[in-house]
Amino acid sequence: MTVSLGRRRIAVFALFFLPGVAMASWVTRTPDVRDLLGASTGRMGLVLFGLSVGSMVGILCSGPLVSRWGARPVIAAGTLATAAGSGVIGVGAAAGADPVVALGLGLIGLGMGGGEVALNVEGAEVERLLGRSTLPAMHGFYSLGTVAGAVVGMLLTALSFPVLWHLAVVAAVVLAVLVPMIRYVPAGVGRRTGQDSGTHPRDAARPPVWREPKLLLIGGIILALAMAEGTANDWLPLVMVDGHGFDPALGSAVFAVFAASMTVGRFAGGRFVDRYGHAAALCASAVIGAVGIALVILVDNQAVAATAAVLWGIGASLGFPVALSAAGGSGDDSAARVSLAATLGYVAFLVGPPSLGHLGERFGLRNALFLVLILVVAASFATPAARPARTP
Repeated sequence: MTVSLGRRRIAVFALFFLPGVAMASWVTRTPDVRDLLGASTGRMGLVLFGLSVGSMVGILCSGPLVSRWGARPVIAAGTLATAAGSGVIGVGAAAGADPVVALGLGLIGLGMGGGEVALNVEGAEVERLLGRSTLPAMHGFYSLGTVAGAVVGMLLTALSFPVLWHLAVVAAVVLAVLVPMIRYVPAGVGRRTGQDSGTHPRDAARPPVWREPKLLLIGGIILALAMAEGTANDWLPLVMVDGHGFDPALGSAVFAVFAASMTVGRFAGGRFVDRYGHAAALCASAVIGAVGIALVILVDNQAVAATAAVLWGIGASLGFPVALSAAGGSGDDSAARVSLAATLGYVAFLVGPPSLGHLGERFGLRNALFLVLILVVAASFATPAARPARTP
């Protein structure tokens, strides 16, 4: 079946939207899940470790699977796992079972991590065919999904709607959108054939991508800014509840503000990237994000904390899509470069939740955010690596 470029773009937008809904639905119910489990901050860090492990397994498997089978089946399997994970989290929370919630988070992580590279490979191909920067807008639909999920989650939290039924409906919605949209992703995108196996003598002499310092620096930028984004996804409602005295519904509302800021930043960021380049966009993101995180840590004021979430969201908005785009354009074999850079970024999801959980147990969640702040500040100094190579 021949698929029009317009339908492909709509399908990519929708497929980015779905994991945003699933993630935000879980995040806004984090305080309720914590209470249903009766878990301490340290125990919640261990539960969240399921998300980290699933994400890393998914990201490590995704690149080879896309190379062998193409992006479409990997996207489909990842979205199915995300839907299943939402339902499992609801069951685990209702049963008060930490391992079941961790398993559900593992499935969401597996689905999102596994689908991330595949979605970006398809998105990069659509971007190439369109001839203009669209990856930030594609990731913007993920953020738009988080806004929708956060708003609904905030309302259901205020109404004390059962977590089980909330997440079961989310799973059903994800499946209902996946089925019609996946057929607009052409088969074979990202699949390597014998003609691109790298057997040319010039390819054989070229060092593997993981040995390129510039690409590793870009991966480090992704790690730091993904840590900033992932920390908000995992801990922001609890930081607002436990660290700034918000009630759970308002804590979820602050996360909704963060998600909305991410969305605005991603939809507006394409023009900024086209005008000023990857390096400038990433540097601005790191600086703005660092200011927001610092305000959350240092200023003991609810209004300032809520306002700082806007800066945090804008700062984190362009990190992942722009750095992935810079990685993919840094040389040949774009899929391998995106896979490597994304893998380095997902280290943040692997070490972030448990590290912050343990630090928060000892020093409080607000003080634990100093780790994230240091990484984001360091990333701002590495952003020149995202500049395109000068042609002789």
